[in-house]
Parts: sequence; C-alpha cells; structure tokens
Amino acid sequence: MITALSVAKAYAAAQKGIGGTGPEGAAGAGGADFGAMVRSAVDDAIGASKSAEQQIVAHAQGKAQLIDVATAVSAAETSLEAVMAVRDQVISAYQEIMRMPI
Repeated sequence: MITALSVAKAYAAAQKGIGGTGPEGAAGAGGADFGAMVRSAVDDAIGASKSAEQQIVAHAQGKAQLIDVATAVSAAETSLEAVMAVRDQVISAYQEIMRMPI
C-alpha cells in the first residue's frame, strides 16, 4: 500500500539519486533510477490489490470485518489511480518529445 511515509521515502531516495554529492548521486552508481521507482510503485499497487483480494475472501469466510475490506479496496484503488496517473504523464511526455522538431 502506498502511504505518505513510503512516498516521502521514495522522494528522498530520488533526491539522493538526482542531486546527491556522493557515489549515490549518479543513477548508474547505485542511486535510484526512474525504472526502479516505477517498478516499486507498480509492486506496491499489486501488493495493495492482493491484500484487498485477501480481505474480500476473508470477509466471505466470515473472518474479516466489512470496514477492513472497504479500507483495503480503497487503498488498492488509490494505488492503482496513482500508477495510472504516472503512466498518463509518461505517455504525455513521450508524445511531446515525439512532436519536437529535429
């Protein structure tokens, strides 16, 4: 699940990778790269989705409360919307680059 803390950690890691002064300052030298950040966000979204599915199954078996199911589904939806927003921005940036004159 993507939380404010995980977003803050990802932002801090990205800042170290972009503007750091040590060896982690370069993406090729062990710093965070864009692909890794996207992969991490997608993995978080998949994890939130699986958690929501587990909560739904647990509720169907009578082992979970409805509020837990609603919270897990809401978290999964938020994660998916965040990943889709990033995807849309990447596609938009790619289209802008393709429209640039050479």
